[in-house]
Amino acid sequence: MQIVLAPMEGVVDHLMREMLTQIGGYDLCITEFIRVVDQRLPARVFYRLCPELLQGGKTAAGTPVRVQLLGQEPHWLAENAVRAVELGSPGVDLNFGCPAKAVNKSRGGAVLLKETEQLYRIVKAVRDAVPPAFPVSAKIRLGYDDTSLTLANAEAICAAGASSLAVHARTKSDGYRPPAYWPWIARIKQHVTIPLIANGEIWTASDALLCQQQSGCQDIMLGRGALAMPNLAQTIKRQYPIMPWQQVLELLMRYSEFEMAGDKGKYYANRVKQWFSYLKLQYPQAAYLFQQLRLLRTSSDILALLLAELAKSDILSKQA
Repeated sequence: MQIVLAPMEGVVDHLMREMLTQIGGYDLCITEFIRVVDQRLPARVFYRLCPELLQGGKTAAGTPVRVQLLGQEPHWLAENAVRAVELGSPGVDLNFGCPAKAVNKSRGGAVLLKETEQLYRIVKAVRDAVPPAFPVSAKIRLGYDDTSLTLANAEAICAAGASSLAVHARTKSDGYRPPAYWPWIARIKQHVTIPLIANGEIWTASDALLCQQQSGCQDIMLGRGALAMPNLAQTIKRQYPIMPWQQVLELLMRYSEFEMAGDKGKYYANRVKQWFSYLKLQYPQAAYLFQQLRLLRTSSDILALLLAELAKSDILSKQA
């Protein structure tokens, strides 16, 4: 089984990838998307979204990190795909799944699921441009408004030469509302010859097993579930117990130190709040803390709250 850490814009940045791959269980990470319009982007854009390029295209734990591109112009996507691998990315991923309105309005992400021929042209242009040794993967949803083009889109991506295809088993219109329709992935599997990676609504090890059974896929991609339970990959792959809250707090402090050092606190408050919005789905303690944290505005106030909670947790664990 291969477990891939999903790209999540504004959440799974290089610091989060560093933290989660140190915990272990991941075989590949995909970056937040790099938006491509009508030019070959400078190297600094790639380094900003994927600083791992400066260390062999891997996290410190040794997990490969693949650059993801988003756009609609085959030529410019191909040009930037070549640049990505030249800079050290161990392959390229193409985003045809982003549901964000701003992205879709500019003809990027999931809106391209309405244009089967354009999907083919994009993947083929990128595959033809990138040296054969480097994989070219893609990520899709089941469709935009419905599933009428699901099979045609998957077949087009396969025919264009993609190395693998990750399928988020919902349409754009479904958003993130449960359920994820994993049996649809099994249907796709009957129509393509490339490896498929199942994605969507995997929160626990039992979810992962059910997803594998219903999708017919061994390989899975974890997104929000990985943030809700930081060692989710290890609970799936090696049957580890769920990480206790005390360790989660320690992880939050380490993440805080990384974020404050990396961005000087610029994005820290928003990112830690967003992480808590997922943690509270698995940890009751996080739900309680989130009610206080969401009212705070400054990084220093948030850090003080986390330190106080960690100290309280230490006392309780010693008493136990």
